[in-house]
Amino acid sequence: MSTIASPPCDAGQIQGQAAPSASCRGGNWVLAAAILGSSMVFIDSTVVGVALPVLQSTLRASSIQVQWVVESYALFLAALLLLGGSLGDQFGRRRIFATGVVLFTAASMLCGFAPNVNFLAVARGIQGIGGALLAPSSLAIISASFNAEERGRAIGTWSGFTAITAAVGPALGGWLVEHASWRSVFFLNVPIALVVLVLVWRHVDESYGEHVKRIDWLGASLVTTGLAALTYGLLTASSTGLGSARAAVTVAAGIVALIAFVFVEHRSASPMVPLGLFRSRNFAGANILTLLLYGALGGALYFVPFDLIQVQRYSPTKAGASLLPFILIMFVLSRWSGGLVARVGARLPLVIGPAVAACGFALFARAGAGGSYITTIGPAVVVLGLGMAIAVAPLTTTVMTAVGDEHAGLASGINNAVSRTASLLAVAILGLVMVAIFTRTLDSRIAALPVAPDVRLAIEAQSGRLAAIALPPGMGDEASLAARLAIDDAFVSGFRTVMIAAAALAIAAALSAAVMIDGKRTAATDASPAPSLRVKLPEPPS
Repeated sequence: MSTIASPPCDAGQIQGQAAPSASCRGGNWVLAAAILGSSMVFIDSTVVGVALPVLQSTLRASSIQVQWVVESYALFLAALLLLGGSLGDQFGRRRIFATGVVLFTAASMLCGFAPNVNFLAVARGIQGIGGALLAPSSLAIISASFNAEERGRAIGTWSGFTAITAAVGPALGGWLVEHASWRSVFFLNVPIALVVLVLVWRHVDESYGEHVKRIDWLGASLVTTGLAALTYGLLTASSTGLGSARAAVTVAAGIVALIAFVFVEHRSASPMVPLGLFRSRNFAGANILTLLLYGALGGALYFVPFDLIQVQRYSPTKAGASLLPFILIMFVLSRWSGGLVARVGARLPLVIGPAVAACGFALFARAGAGGSYITTIGPAVVVLGLGMAIAVAPLTTTVMTAVGDEHAGLASGINNAVSRTASLLAVAILGLVMVAIFTRTLDSRIAALPVAPDVRLAIEAQSGRLAAIALPPGMGDEASLAARLAIDDAFVSGFRTVMIAAAALAIAAALSAAVMIDGKRTAATDASPAPSLRVKLPEPPS
């Protein structure tokens, strides 16, 4: 569920493209292809989140191995998203889109047949590459296929189906996991992909970028290497400790690669990320806010399915439906929040929204083991939805209006990549926090239980699996119940710490808006979807 909602500025990427003077043939079929292609990436992210606790138990995976199932996908999707758009501009959006669909689907099938969790993580990385190719090209295809008059309606339709996908995805994933298998969530992509490819072959014309630049292969390589090394180092630290040489060296290598990326982008004639855009105080502030807020959202919500299924004993279907109020609130309030910038300016909603979201994360921290949904998780979901609903549309508008019209598509693409990167890093960092708190709490709880030393050692040896620890055979009912309660209590302690950390990130996001975003009112911009469907759901993730 770390990617329960799409990143900001998705529709802005469509609006940032130049529209043709006339529509192409089969516009409705083209729109259907783009919607279904984008939905593959989005549905996969949401349904996989619900499947994670079940596949962890089935494959007997550690928490770090399960994190890689999410992180390998998020890594390549975040790092290569802008490169995918450039490839579409140069080699043809239709061609790159179809290539992405084929690669994504082939990787989905590999995921479904995965014999172990390491194979699954590699296949998920390939999925991320496919997603980085098809997602930006699908948006560019819409831009190239509709004239200015029809474009707004096409964007509204695309955004509306994005909202439907957000609502249906987690519940559908939970139902498939509960009634079929976690593997079925990956095979779901196959029939969708076949329909998309037929539509592309029959109805989508080839199109290219008007101003094609040299592809920044060096920049793409450096940012991918840097994020990969940083993520690997942080996940390694979860098991070996922050002081281990392997973790320290890889984290340092990641930081060096990312610094080199900034240097290369500054010197490059055709940079993937033009650093000059960050001279705009609003644009820089909006991206800092995105990094903090979407880091909080993606990192915190990654752990929600584990809490609901492994600790609260929810069924996968019920766990998948648990965040439905979040989606509905975003949908209902999106039109209202889309007009806030014109009425009160961007600063106020971008301060209030993250602050309310912080209250939502704090409410998650109240939940212990047990209790009804209405009194525990439900209020947190509602308040978090309110906070994000207040913030997301003004955030999108701020990004799109902070730079000139000629850079609007690129600006929204950068912000989109920032939101995905935020979730990638947050899952790794908050995972490190979770493992540390869980291990420390479990050791103290198990030490107080009247169990044999070999049983205690067997439980402690599995601490890397968190709440999925399997109790040793032969324990009596009373001892098993006490041990299970100790494991649940240790997970809840870590979960509460993670949610408090997420709340702190959201507060920092609010403060960044107060300092960096101006309070001037801005007229409505075409960067938003059609008014009746102005749905900008927040990623971040996986």
